[in-house]
Amino acid sequence: MTVRLPVFPLGTVLFPGLVLPLHIFEERYRELVRHLLARPEGAPREFGVVAIRAGWEVAAAGPPERPGLGGGEVTLHEVGCTAELRQVTELDDGGFDIVTVGRRRFRVVEVDDSAAPYLTAEVEWLPESTGPDEVADLLAARVISVFRQYLGLIRPDPEEVSEQLPEDPTVLSHLVAATAALTVADRQRLLAVDDTAGRLRAELRLLNREAALLRQVRAVPVPLTELAGPPAPN
Repeated sequence: MTVRLPVFPLGTVLFPGLVLPLHIFEERYRELVRHLLARPEGAPREFGVVAIRAGWEVAAAGPPERPGLGGGEVTLHEVGCTAELRQVTELDDGGFDIVTVGRRRFRVVEVDDSAAPYLTAEVEWLPESTGPDEVADLLAARVISVFRQYLGLIRPDPEEVSEQLPEDPTVLSHLVAATAALTVADRQRLLAVDDTAGRLRAELRLLNREAALLRQVRAVPVPLTELAGPPAPN
């Protein structure tokens, strides 16, 4: 079974439970916000966020009643996450500053660029891990340990490393995927993993890879800025 969602292409990946603030300045997305605000009280006010594989999300200049899709053909990734509208601030110029929270993952079945001023898509919901999972619990403990080591390499302040991390394996997997310094491609692959244990395993590999690279950089005997400059006079 599929449902139709408004779709917002972005150059980033949204995960369930993570906050995504957005500045809405294009008319087609202003219309999307107005559409969501006009929904009856209690109706879901969410749209799909899908990372861009190729192209641009900013529309080229065009007729105001039918803006284009941006710099040529826009290709989207297959898996996205809905963003639930939580806070809206209307600006003097007619735009909006909004705060959204990721809610549920979906797979894009078909994209439609003609049904509304903004993109819409037929999507199918993806399964989420529910109930106790002993393997995921064990992997979560390992991910927390490796993630703290990773944070210690990128954050000089020890107090930033001691922050509380969620114990729930699924919530942890989404937080690590969203906050580690990963590429959009890495994050997209993590979003597409259907089970928590599989996502945590992939994150262990990625965190170990990133930590190894950071340790190599720290092992350079002189600052990289000095290596790039002229030799010091004798």
